[in-house]
Amino acid sequence: MRIALATGAALLATLAGAATPASAAPARPPVPSDDMVIDVVSANGSGCPLGTAAVTVSPDNKAFTVSYSEFTAQVGAGAKPTDFRKNCQLGLNVHVPQGYTYAIANTDYRGFAHLERGASATQTAFYYFQGERQTTKSRNTFTGPVDSDWQRTDTVAVSSLSFLPCGEQRYLNVNTELRVAAGSSDKKKTSFVTMDSTDGNLDTVYRVAWKKC
Repeated sequence: MRIALATGAALLATLAGAATPASAAPARPPVPSDDMVIDVVSANGSGCPLGTAAVTVSPDNKAFTVSYSEFTAQVGAGAKPTDFRKNCQLGLNVHVPQGYTYAIANTDYRGFAHLERGASATQTAFYYFQGERQTTKSRNTFTGPVDSDWQRTDTVAVSSLSFLPCGEQRYLNVNTELRVAAGSSDKKKTSFVTMDSTDGNLDTVYRVAWKKC
């Protein structure tokens, strides 16, 4: 699957190392004139069976969006023993316009949680370039009782942005996991957390920061 991602000013903070004189106009983030192209080379895991994860261009053309249709972890009535944990690993081949590199600067995670009193859940995600030691990781927790949509936003500080080394072509690996623990909740009732996006609203948005090589 190949997705064309229209480039834009997606850098959320100024990347210039030197201070800008007060009399000068603020430096603008670099903007490639060519499109970024994404090939989804792999989608593996119990949270994204074949054909249930998709990558699309976000409405603002400054990010790519990962949507899931069967990403739900659950415990209790009707749940299988292995349903308490679901994961998805995506391998993305991102073709970067010549003379530029990029980093993931901001991520929006969305879903729905129904947890009985005493139950809890976690959503963990990390992404990294193939062969890279440094990873960007986030972990969100939920405690019952809860029955509502959820959204979490992770923003990477400018000084901590992990850019793809200039001139190199590496896969961007995106790994996400959901876990639910029954705890002291009523085991006859179902508790679950999901990152499903069948209605087009529950998805994960990765916003891109550009830098000239």
